[in-house]
Amino acid sequence: MTAFETTAEQHRRRVFTFARSLLSNREEAEEVTQDVLVRYWRHQERVEEEHLGSWLLRVTRNLCYDLLRRRRSHLTAAGPPADEEEAAEIASAEPDPEARVQATYFRRRLNEALEEIGEPYRTVVVLREVQGWTHREISVSLGVPEATVRVHLHRGRQRLRGILREVYGHE
Repeated sequence: MTAFETTAEQHRRRVFTFARSLLSNREEAEEVTQDVLVRYWRHQERVEEEHLGSWLLRVTRNLCYDLLRRRRSHLTAAGPPADEEEAAEIASAEPDPEARVQATYFRRRLNEALEEIGEPYRTVVVLREVQGWTHREISVSLGVPEATVRVHLHRGRQRLRGILREVYGHE
């Protein structure tokens, strides 16, 4: 393997899972991952190794946001189509269809709530709770102080709880 292939393989999963959590769509996340790695291939000589993680994060986030903006602009008055992956999960539910439907609804609502909390909270919450990044890793990747990461995480969690509390009526 070349140095590029080795580095790309090391970061592919992290890029994909971050894109998947922002987009809630496997196919789009795969496309974004490919685009990110192509951009890395084109710019690899200009990206310093110690800044590679944060560079990949920024490129992934920007491509996802571009895709989300395009997706919103193409929505019809009838609303967005059902997610094919979620529909397939519901259709293939064997032992407990009701639990699967509830889980699918919760995942959809959680993704909507993540969109509602806005930036920079969404990125920090996703990186910490979905990706499992440390406060330090998020700080370095986003180029903000670690204390700021902690504040954004706290506020993002509060907003997320508030939104989900409205939907589910729990304390």
